[in-house]
Amino acid sequence: MKNPPAKPSQLITKEFARQLNVNYNNKRNSLTAKKAEKEDANAIWYSLEELENYIHYIKTNGTKQGYNVDGIRFYFGVYPDDEKHGEKAGLTTLFLVPTGKKAEKNTEKIQSFALKQEATSTDIQDLDPMNYGNIGRPPSLLY
Repeated sequence: MKNPPAKPSQLITKEFARQLNVNYNNKRNSLTAKKAEKEDANAIWYSLEELENYIHYIKTNGTKQGYNVDGIRFYFGVYPDDEKHGEKAGLTTLFLVPTGKKAEKNTEKIQSFALKQEATSTDIQDLDPMNYGNIGRPPSLLY
């Protein structure tokens, strides 16, 4: 049997997660209460298969395009309020964007260490973001 994975350092308590969820619900509801005709999503769900496929996609295609993919940034968004988006129109969404750095070429490694600054990880615009997870159907899910 392989060694079990290390416990992630970013774990939070269930109580703190619940507090974050309540804070989000209260803040979002106060911002949209006057114009909301339907209850907004407060949770987005992606299957493990969808996430694993996306990770494979961004790693593979990122390498092909000269990137070292190092993460995924999660952005909140709101669907346009039009017929094209049907029941999701005007509701919150969460989309994923790969992050990373352009891979260094061997010739760049010759530069003086003092003159070289490590490039920060940025959104990779050459790879498509992922969206369309399943939203928490009203009544809103509570953590």
